[in-house]
Amino acid sequence: MNELKKFSKHLADESGKIIRSYFRTHVSVDSKADESPVTIADKTAEEKMRELIMKEYPQHGIIGEEFGTHNETAEYKWILDPIDGTKSFITGTVTFGTLIALTKNGEPILGVINQPVLDEFLIGDNNSCELNGVKTEVRKCTSLSEATLLTTDHLNIEKYQDAKKFNELIHRVKLYRNWGDCYGYYLVATGYADIMIDPIMNIWDSSAVIPIIRGAKGTITDYHGNDAAKGESIIASSSEIHQEILRLLI
Repeated sequence: MNELKKFSKHLADESGKIIRSYFRTHVSVDSKADESPVTIADKTAEEKMRELIMKEYPQHGIIGEEFGTHNETAEYKWILDPIDGTKSFITGTVTFGTLIALTKNGEPILGVINQPVLDEFLIGDNNSCELNGVKTEVRKCTSLSEATLLTTDHLNIEKYQDAKKFNELIHRVKLYRNWGDCYGYYLVATGYADIMIDPIMNIWDSSAVIPIIRGAKGTITDYHGNDAAKGESIIASSSEIHQEILRLLI
């Protein structure tokens, strides 16, 4: 695991160099089939990470947002999202990051959120979580009335889940903001927010944040309280309020 953690840091450093070189440079933006944006920074950063993985661990598989699956029957697979939050990236804000996950037989065992502009490297292995080498945990929050709630895009709530129930949760918490994408999970894992919810997720969005939140002693499930690694949505929070959140939303 130590060797894999060092390698994941190498992936973050090398992809981070590429991403920083394009940040706030008015890069051209293309639209993918689902109308989501993509830039040369996304593509080049993923290409670099794939190249490094195939050289160091040729027996491992890869699933990347931009270039698909390599060696899909492998026991170990790296799940890559070079820029999670491309909309934030292209508008010059810093609420984006690189997601790197390693799974074993489909179970996430290592996760990274790297914010290359702020030089923040967050890594979790289901048992512990560290930010730039310093242990971090979710903050203890025992009441929704004291909680900070985050989500990536409010419009996605009504598109994929029950907006009325989510609005009830909004009115129960202390603060609600759309500081989302992977940076929302970073804020929960480092104790600056208490709840991060995404009503729809892809495997490259969710795989890295699972061992991070678990390692930070938080609770992470899908929208219905089931295994986050097998679902298509995420609720991450401090453990004390997770069941109450689920009761409100389901």
